[in-house]
Amino acid sequence: MRITTLAVLLVLAPAASFAQWEFGADGGVGLLNHVAVSSPAGSATAGFAPGFSAGAFLGENLYTHFSGEIHYDYMQSTLRLSSAGQNADFSGSAHAVHYDMVYHTTRGESRVQFFAALGGGIKAFLGTGAQEAYQPLSQYGYFTQANSVKMMATGAAGLTFKLSPRLSLRVEVRDFATGFPTAVLTPPQGVKYGTMLNEVVPMVSIVYAK
Repeated sequence: MRITTLAVLLVLAPAASFAQWEFGADGGVGLLNHVAVSSPAGSATAGFAPGFSAGAFLGENLYTHFSGEIHYDYMQSTLRLSSAGQNADFSGSAHAVHYDMVYHTTRGESRVQFFAALGGGIKAFLGTGAQEAYQPLSQYGYFTQANSVKMMATGAAGLTFKLSPRLSLRVEVRDFATGFPTAVLTPPQGVKYGTMLNEVVPMVSIVYAK
């Protein structure tokens, strides 16, 4: 897939130029909000079911308290419409590429450090389910085999635990904020969706430092 290939290349390309660098692999569970659906047919919500997330990142240690990191994350993101206790689902995925500035404490030989990150990039949403002649809850929206690329802001906070001089365990909670991808889950004429989508991902990373 072109988006995946491009994302991996963007993550790996800076590696050769990093003087002091870290490589990490992460995994977690994405929890997404649902937006309100305004429709003459009644009340509903549109959004995504929880799904797994996995990714990788490279970081360069810039200063005592600051570093820069470039990330790629894959999210399994099933699209969902809900109304009156009924759900309609459609398989999907998302790819995110972003650059973060990271603040971290330094406490001598302490094995535990706090960190906070703030960054931005893009997130591509893809509808991958099979199209059907009849879709439940179609009065509130249509699932499509399309893709939608959105600008993204991201932030995180967590702790790093040093396991050895070169190996660390990192735990964090990260938020990915984008506009709602109406090209993938499309409202019919006369129906309006809320605009903001947040994916909150508790994740764990293994980090190797050069």
